[in-house]
Parts: sequence; structure tokens; C-alpha cells
Amino acid sequence: MKLASLKGGRDGRLVVVSSDLRRAADASPIAGTLQSALDRWAEVEPRLRDLERRLESGDEAGFAFDPAGCASPLPRAYQWADGSAYVNHVDLVRRARGAELPASFWTDPLMYQGGSDAFLGPRDPIDLPDPGWGVDFEGEIAVVVDDVPLGASRDEALAAIRLVMLCNDVSLRNLIPGELGKGFGFFQSKPASSFSPVAVTPDALGDAWREGRLHLPLHSWFNGSAFGRPDAGIDMTFDFGTLIAHAARSRRLSAGTIVGSGTVSNRSEDGGPGRRVDEGGVGYSCIAELRMIETITAGRPTTPFMQPGDTVRIEMFGHEGDSLFGAIEQIYFPVGSDTAWAA
Repeated sequence: MKLASLKGGRDGRLVVVSSDLRRAADASPIAGTLQSALDRWAEVEPRLRDLERRLESGDEAGFAFDPAGCASPLPRAYQWADGSAYVNHVDLVRRARGAELPASFWTDPLMYQGGSDAFLGPRDPIDLPDPGWGVDFEGEIAVVVDDVPLGASRDEALAAIRLVMLCNDVSLRNLIPGELGKGFGFFQSKPASSFSPVAVTPDALGDAWREGRLHLPLHSWFNGSAFGRPDAGIDMTFDFGTLIAHAARSRRLSAGTIVGSGTVSNRSEDGGPGRRVDEGGVGYSCIAELRMIETITAGRPTTPFMQPGDTVRIEMFGHEGDSLFGAIEQIYFPVGSDTAWAA
């Protein structure tokens, strides 16, 4: 089953979307918003699946689905906890800052609590005012959970996953060192994130969803050129069950909590840091990793972070080439800037 939130009000309007992302049906008679559905999942899920069946069979006519009219599936959430499951990514970006990777990072997940009061829609511009902050995209996988008890086990955590999404966790790379140097974590360096047009139940992903991982390449394009296609099921040191259990170690998680994987990242075949797509590798899911590779190979980074007018697209495809979640497509459009470049 695929669900989306059309723009309107703070929390959008819930719709069920066909598997091919072409049609949608109004779900508001069942649950007005996705959060409302998650709060009553055991009650409303069968009714949503019946609406899905009628939409797929043609018994429910529905209407044309337009991702441009979507907010993020949860336009705001009670909690957004982002992990760093791909330790290869953590290693690379820390090396770029001249910081060593502690051995514990391979056994104890990193996680931060991001802002969740106002997410960007999948086609909304990234409207940060200062390119000097080092605007970067980060392609991730995210899950939405039901209520998770305090001290939940990994198996309990996995059983609580209700939906899977893609994420662009926007980062301000030039603000991160100063914030982390204070010893108190991210805040200003982690602005609003965006999520894919639709959220998908794990069963709809078939055999690609197994053992708490999504085993498919995550594609990204930067200014129209292929930038990355790492497999989200490879080199994921901590699966989603482990990440959710980590978050629930000392707190209960409420229905609608979003947990992110961190930037999807693969090593190269020889165990190295990975190669660019145009060099035959799987590339990267953020600019920071490419800059680190450039530093390793040429002594300094040459690819700038996002500049006004730059675009990013993040998408995942099924085995038959079908778009599973729809695409995140965003342009960096600084508020109050000279917009002559956009003509």
C-alpha cells in the first residue's frame, strides 16, 4: 500500500496511491491525515487496504496523482531521529574534517534528533539564505513506526515499522564543525528535511525489504547528471530494528516517529571509499563524500556544495524499473537572493 499527503493545512490530506503512482483516492473519510491513520492503525489499515484494492481494480475511479501537489507524507511529525547506519559515510565525512573515527562507531549507532515541526515537500525548493553555509543533500531511507515501548528489542522494533520513505536530509556542512566542536550536537547545521511523495508499507516492497534493510540502489542526480546509485542494503552496519531499538533504549516512541538510516553509502569492491558513477563506481549520496574522495586523490576538494539554481533528484526503482516512492526533486533557491540565474 502507498500513501501520500496532498498539500492543505499543516498536516495535509491523506490519499491512497496506486502502485504505479498514476492514480490516487481520497482517504479522508477513513482518516483525514496520515498521523490520524497511524494513531489508529489497527483500526484503519484494513479500510485503507480496501480502498487500495478498489483503486487498483478500477472500482474506485480516483483522480490523477501529481507528486507536485504533495507535502511530505508526514508534513510534520512528533519526532524525527536520524541515525548513521552506513559507517563508511561517517568515516569519510569525519576524515574530511580531520577527525578520527572511534572504534565504538562500528558497534554503537550514532543518532541525532532533528527538527520535525515543518518538513519540506518532495518538490519544495531548498530555501536557505546563505550558500556559504555549505548546502548539501543527503539521500537516505527512513521508516515510520507505530508505538514502540521503552526498551524495545530489535524484533519488537522491526514489528513496529509501518511505512518506508526516501529522505533528503539537507545538511549545512560549513556549520557542522563549529556546532560539533561545542560538544552538544547538531542544530543550525540541520535545517528542514524532505521526504518522498509516497510512503510505502514494507509488504509492498516485496523481497527488497528483508532483515530490516531495503535492498535496492538509491539513485541521485545532481544538476541532471547521475551522481550516485549505492545499494541501500549493502554496507548498512545497523539495520532499522537496531536503530529503532537504540532510539527506544531510554524513551517510548510515539506512533508517527520517523527514524532515518543516515546517508546511504557503499565502499568500492576493494574495500576503498568508492568511485564516481562516471568512473564506473556507484557514486555517492551527498556532495561531502565526493569532496572527500577529491581530497584523497588530488589533495583538495574541487566540487562545490550546492549553489543557487542547483538541483537534486533522489529516487528508487523496483526490479521492473518502476518508481517505488516517486522522486524528491528540489532546487536550491535562496530566500532573498538575486534570482537572475533562474530566468
